[in-house]
Amino acid sequence: MEKWFIKNKKVDHRKIAKDLGISPFVSKLLVNRDITDYDLIDRFISPQLNKLYNPILMKDLEKAVDIIRDKIYEKKRIRIVGDFDVDGVISVFILYTSIKKCGGVVDYVIPDRVKDGYGINNEIIEKAKLDGIDTIITCDNGIAAIEQVKLAKEIGLTIIVTDHHDIPFIIDEENHKKYISLEADAVVNPKQLECRYPFKSLCGAGVAFKLIQQLYKAMNLPFEESYQLLEYVAIATVCDVVDLIDENRVIVKKGLELINNTNNMGLKALIKETSIEGKDLGVYHLGFIIGPCINASGRLDSALLSLKLLLSNDVDEAIDLARDLKELNEERKYMTIKGVEKVVDIIENSNLKDDKVFVIYEPEIHESIAGIIAGRIKDKYYVPTIILTEGEQGVKGSGRSIEEYNMFEELSKCKDLLNRFGGHPMAAGLSLDPCNIDILRDRLNKETSLTDDDLIPKVYIDMQLPLDFINFNLIEELKLLEPFGKGNNKPIFGEKGLKVKRGFVFGNNRNVLKLILESNSGKTIDGLYFGNIEDFEESINRKYGKEEIAKLYDGLNNRLNMDILFTPSVNEYMGNTTLQVIIQNYRWS
Repeated sequence: MEKWFIKNKKVDHRKIAKDLGISPFVSKLLVNRDITDYDLIDRFISPQLNKLYNPILMKDLEKAVDIIRDKIYEKKRIRIVGDFDVDGVISVFILYTSIKKCGGVVDYVIPDRVKDGYGINNEIIEKAKLDGIDTIITCDNGIAAIEQVKLAKEIGLTIIVTDHHDIPFIIDEENHKKYISLEADAVVNPKQLECRYPFKSLCGAGVAFKLIQQLYKAMNLPFEESYQLLEYVAIATVCDVVDLIDENRVIVKKGLELINNTNNMGLKALIKETSIEGKDLGVYHLGFIIGPCINASGRLDSALLSLKLLLSNDVDEAIDLARDLKELNEERKYMTIKGVEKVVDIIENSNLKDDKVFVIYEPEIHESIAGIIAGRIKDKYYVPTIILTEGEQGVKGSGRSIEEYNMFEELSKCKDLLNRFGGHPMAAGLSLDPCNIDILRDRLNKETSLTDDDLIPKVYIDMQLPLDFINFNLIEELKLLEPFGKGNNKPIFGEKGLKVKRGFVFGNNRNVLKLILESNSGKTIDGLYFGNIEDFEESINRKYGKEEIAKLYDGLNNRLNMDILFTPSVNEYMGNTTLQVIIQNYRWS
């Protein structure tokens, strides 16, 4: 059972509305998202390209650009080392194509997820030296590669680290954090304490983009040409689930405009293959259709396939690659379903279900989907979850967390048990010896500060919104807040005591429930629910009795009254446009 709370920020949203000439409704929604600074509100309401921050504010960025410019002029060989996820692939694409455009002698390496693991390793560095590489640029990785960077310097390589992950640290004897620094020639990461870049939530591709913006200036290329990269940065920004506020909002807004008119042959082929050609592509299409296909190659084959797709200039090749990526993603979906079923069975048939932190070892799960399965289990149980499996070089795994639990920091306290780890407060990757699995589980659970209340899902409602207040103008105002995503969730509203007049079940798999809802004033509106319909019917049975279910579907007078959480929307069908609400959750009044 989840708890519902109405957001109640102690800020005068009416004054903000008056000062900035926006409606109190929009102002309230912005305040609920902690967007109260007038400059940030302006950037939010009007996310234009001129609102992007100056790249040179980022620590070491100018130093990195100077190094790259000199290496280009000297015709020194540059190698980019990326990551195998969407953010990593796109970061490599941005750096590779842009440095090549500037005249650089450049190639790339993306580690194999299974054979190499995450990030740059000693083998990649030693191979670069053998290949005659002069300079390595990491992207979407490197900030935690302390020993690897040290090795690169020892054997005479120039190394530039571009990353966005949290800075690694140790806990000293006095329980203080001591951040670890790299010996790289330049470290470009806005999360460094000394970095004065005002926005800290760029993805890896966002950091690479800022570097290229300044490189274009240094190489006397038109600065405006860098903006064409934003369609790729937008995909990475959405898929890496960073906050869609401030600069990321500008990136995604402009990027979506470009994607909807893309000239990239590979993207066009993938859009067609996934049956979204001709649609108005938004955050959903990036995060749940395009992104997973790009990700699938790095999970089940090689991320180089996705990079090859983005680089392709051959129509037939692009079509073949797009088809391959879609098929890989379908295979990944099937494997994920089976993996989730296995883990649920383990939890339900053991004492693990009593843990506050799940650490679950299932050797048959493919290590590439451990993170996806961890996310599904976390969502189902609302418990921080680490899924471990058998990798080629020992036990490997991924974790997904809840807002109340900083997984990166908690794993940092167990560093002595881990061979490698890294990540964010909400997600982490790790490897360890088999003998440490139970010890890790015990320690994370014994030392956690999580309470039983922390493990109850909480939904924060923007405001109570009577159905009578919903109109087309309100829908238009909500569009001002798009695109929605992490840090700028789609607004959720609540209303109590609605009479349920009638219900209909439809859809190809009978998986859509339409309810005709009536407010206290007698206004009716359609409510669509895409959740579990069997559970919905069982909840009626428990509360009111089975006969009320029949009355609901027959349109007879019934006793059903419900409270709902919803988002308003518009239904367009057969030339008619009507208002409706999408029901997120419900409870019986």
